[in-house]
Amino acid sequence: MAIEPVAPTGARQFEIVESRGATERFTLISPDVCVCKECLDEMKDPGNRRFEYPFINCTNCGPRFTIISDVPYDRPKTSMRNFEMCADCNAEYEDPTNRRFHAQPNACPVCGPHVFIANKDGALLGAGGNAIELGASLLKEGKILAVKGLGGFHLAVDAANESAVQRLRELKGRPDKPFALMAASVFQAAAYVEINDAEEQLLTSYHRPIVLLEKKDDDPGIRLAPSIAPYNTCLGIMLPYTPLHYLLLDKGPDVLVMTSGNRSGEPLSIDNDDAFDAFAHIADAFLFHDRDIYFRADDSIMRVQKAQGRFLRRSRGYAPLPVDLKPLSGKVLPRVMGCGAGLKATVCLTRERYGFLSQHIGDLENIKVNGFYDHTISHLKKITDIEPEIIAHDLHSGYYSTAWAKRKGEDGIPLLGVQHHHAHALSCMAENHLDGEVIALTLDGTGLGSDGHIWGGEVLTCTYESFERRARLLWLPMPGGDAAAREPWRMAAALLYKVYGRDFLGLDIPYIKEMNTSKLEFLAGMMEKQVNTPLTSSAGRLFDAISSLLCIRHEITHESQAAMALEAVANSQDIHARYHFEVRPQDDGCSVLDIAPAVDEIVGDIKAGRPAGIISAKFHNTLVAFFVAAAVKVRDASGLNRVVLSGGVFNNDRIFSGMIEALESCGFSVYTHSLVPCGDGGIALGQAMAAAAKWTRDH
Repeated sequence: MAIEPVAPTGARQFEIVESRGATERFTLISPDVCVCKECLDEMKDPGNRRFEYPFINCTNCGPRFTIISDVPYDRPKTSMRNFEMCADCNAEYEDPTNRRFHAQPNACPVCGPHVFIANKDGALLGAGGNAIELGASLLKEGKILAVKGLGGFHLAVDAANESAVQRLRELKGRPDKPFALMAASVFQAAAYVEINDAEEQLLTSYHRPIVLLEKKDDDPGIRLAPSIAPYNTCLGIMLPYTPLHYLLLDKGPDVLVMTSGNRSGEPLSIDNDDAFDAFAHIADAFLFHDRDIYFRADDSIMRVQKAQGRFLRRSRGYAPLPVDLKPLSGKVLPRVMGCGAGLKATVCLTRERYGFLSQHIGDLENIKVNGFYDHTISHLKKITDIEPEIIAHDLHSGYYSTAWAKRKGEDGIPLLGVQHHHAHALSCMAENHLDGEVIALTLDGTGLGSDGHIWGGEVLTCTYESFERRARLLWLPMPGGDAAAREPWRMAAALLYKVYGRDFLGLDIPYIKEMNTSKLEFLAGMMEKQVNTPLTSSAGRLFDAISSLLCIRHEITHESQAAMALEAVANSQDIHARYHFEVRPQDDGCSVLDIAPAVDEIVGDIKAGRPAGIISAKFHNTLVAFFVAAAVKVRDASGLNRVVLSGGVFNNDRIFSGMIEALESCGFSVYTHSLVPCGDGGIALGQAMAAAAKWTRDH
């Protein structure tokens, strides 16, 4: 806060006057926040006129971003415009001493939205309080309930009912990916997970994100369905954030699975008819309401690492709050746009000293998601009043986000292609207000390099204007191309081939015995002839390879599954041992982190029958040591001492915590993400900062 004393103006009263249009329209839009304690107390009071009203709100709480069609934020420009306030609500709205003074979504049972419930055939089963009672009863019976919420639909089941959870998995086509949970209170959640002070603060914040929390050891008397998060040490838990959620949990089970309501690969459903069409084959009943959702917003996902909340997904509760940035020169940033990547897409617009990051859009591999991407850009530009002067995009020509930018380029808007990992580094620099040159460790799954290969395990030195690649992981072939990202057994074969050549086929280890010999021989032939085997330096693909080599995951059904399983099995004891590796200089000035010695030792440990948990822990330690050694080598050559960490691999807590501790013990100043995701959800911010630097330099 900046505090400045000013002289009184002589005014005698405070007024909120009717909004006026202007050439420049700029106001910060509030995100959707959870219902406040005062409203909850009123909702629980049988003598209050809003007793058990599922749309109770005030100026301190309730929907914002998801119901706004345009600025200024006045009721006629929200989805509440269809509900004319009754005399009582209007009196509150116009009273400056009332908690609901100019609360745009203000409503009550007389004049506001209502809930109703229908079965999967579309027949109305009940309305109002009866609808919520019936929905809660269905959940207790093990049924699947589609629930219309704040930013879209959820599919809900009783989290303690294994058959209900399994049925939801089967019908949704989601065999392994963890389900998010909604617990009635911190007390209820604490029966199943460990919660420290920082995690409790995040859980109970008005943003109400999903928080990843460590599972407790099973207690036979207190148990959730085992298939909620198989092969995972964490549960993703959030607390209720709408009055409807509180009522449903109060009348039904006290812990619910609350997973996104959408068709596989499509955006979250927000429209009643679309939801019915999308998952009538899944849900037994639909708990609808008649307040339109103008803009979808998935639940945000966070994890506390090193006592700090960090995003895996930044969306509902946070978007469209801006990230405060440091202008590159002068007092303000130019108006630019970052288009994001192809996965976990977001977009970013800059103005003054703000970076406006959209909510999570998703993977741009579906025509409906692409339409949502287009709509998000139009809406964000409208509510921020930003028309970009330059647009930055990823180098990958196959991304929809890149194609979108190229179409704008044809209209004459200047474009800037930004290398994926440079954008990762810049997003971390930007949120930490860094300028000048830094060392960047960028570890992720896939990003097109400036040399046409697939990068993902990089050490860079960079500024906002440019970068140099100073070290990388050893090239590995990806037999079958994109198929290798879905089938980790292919990457295990590639890793063994890189170290042993065709002789790997004769190794006496469980991996070879479990695989189809003819398939392995076919892959070896592909790699020998370099047919459909693009090269990658990806840390993500290396995790996949080790996971399969240890016979943990040979195939995956969702992104990062093999890596998550490898982290989950890592021995929890204090293991500092690691495998050997080499940092070999290259003629182009980019050192190679050669993992061949480590792989040979891992194979030796497998032959010796050492537990997978020990091998996994040593592998994690080795990867940390790789990159710290490379960073030290770069510092010795450049004198740089500031290190930024970015890329989706840093969602792995062993890598994240281990890297920070090791770098700091070597005297580095380490900077990490806490305002935007370290994964591809933060790419758009980095791209925008590269575009801002180019625009500033050119002008």
